Amino acid sequence: MDVEIWSDIACPWCYVGKRHLEEALERFEHRDEVTVTWRSFELDPGAPAERGGPGEGAIHLAKKYGTTLEKAREMEQRMTETAAEDGLEFRFDRLRMGSTFDAHRIVHLAQEHGRQDAMKERLMLAYLTEGELMSDHATLRRLAGEVGLPEDEVVEVLATERFAEEVREDERTASAFGASAVPFFVVDRALGASGAHPADALLQLLQQGWDAKPRMQVVTGGEACGPEGC
Repeated sequence: MDVEIWSDIACPWCYVGKRHLEEALERFEHRDEVTVTWRSFELDPGAPAERGGPGEGAIHLAKKYGTTLEKAREMEQRMTETAAEDGLEFRFDRLRMGSTFDAHRIVHLAQEHGRQDAMKERLMLAYLTEGELMSDHATLRRLAGEVGLPEDEVVEVLATERFAEEVREDERTASAFGASAVPFFVVDRALGASGAHPADALLQLLQQGWDAKPRMQVVTGGEACGPEGC
């Protein structure tokens, strides 16, 4: 069974949703038969390399939602408390906002090396906890190296447009699905769930997807050849 998750590295709820999916998968009877793929989604495709300085996320939130700076900081505090319930430490005081496009391209490279989940995890931790800038190439090279990606390939990706079309294709697919917010979970391109649902709800989604899968039925009795002859 294929599970695809559209998400952005700069999305706090996506990190929470990742933890909820991991818990659901641990409890899912058919875990070993599930393939998880991370798909690209930019919350702000037109973002500059860096917007503002460290810890200025509340200012951006206040402008975006037309609220006061105090209310925006309260939103960050509630998000921090929610994340802590799942063992995540969010440090909005360190947050450095900017484009995540190149980071998404590195996640695509990681998929080719079977390290996609590890790369996604490392980038989210770097952004939401450690205050790393996701558009900085030196930072991306270091983080990619930490999860075992070949340095020469990372350098080549960042120096070219490699995987740019793959990122855009992910985003076009999300649009076709009607996904306007992330995380967005899709099972076998047939069932979807938007938002960081609790693990119980995601487990139910997995089970629903599994139960809906067509199973091979074998009709026996016809003439055939086997190891013992025809």
